[in-house]
Amino acid sequence: MATIFSVHPDNPQSRRIQEIKEALASGAVMLYPTDTVYAIGCDLNSKSAVERVRQIKQLANDKPLTFLCSSLSNVATYASVSDTAYRIMKRLIPGPYTFLLPATKLVPRLVQSPKRKTTGIRVPNHSVCLALLAALENPIISTSAHLPVDKEDEEIEVDIKDILSRVDLFDRLDNLVDVIVDTGEEPTYEVSTILDLTGEEPTITRRGLGWEEAVAWV
Repeated sequence: MATIFSVHPDNPQSRRIQEIKEALASGAVMLYPTDTVYAIGCDLNSKSAVERVRQIKQLANDKPLTFLCSSLSNVATYASVSDTAYRIMKRLIPGPYTFLLPATKLVPRLVQSPKRKTTGIRVPNHSVCLALLAALENPIISTSAHLPVDKEDEEIEVDIKDILSRVDLFDRLDNLVDVIVDTGEEPTYEVSTILDLTGEEPTITRRGLGWEEAVAWV
């Protein structure tokens, strides 16, 4: 059974953030809200926790995982950022964007795309996420909390009628995660916009929240 931490969404209590940080540093897996969807996450550098996240989401090892960074300068530690990528990211972060970038050696292989050696990074516009990143001083894995639904052994897309309330989502994941961060925010199913910044020309590979603004800079 997970430990639930009630945290203010705009002014997160430092004591609560510290308690969650200590759990993450010890290898905990958490359910938490972001500026897009509720996510399952852990300390990027905890191999056992990352493996558990993959198991929960039923992800093969060739499926990369996105992670959160605290700032653009922090992103540059974990990815190679070209001048073009820097200009675009500087305009869009923090916000609901995932940037595909060439990974540095600091990104664990278990997280990055094994073939392309790329990684997905976000800088969220969410007070609780940023407070946790500052406290942990490591990036945090961020993969959607929507679990695969079995239908002839295939993962199917979540239909609007299948959206869970916050309480139902907590109940569903209670036995799978160690920590639940409860800000009182209800789950949404509006995903981030994905920008591929690995090539010479930046491209939008998925239109999600904020894609109209992203178009202006790509």
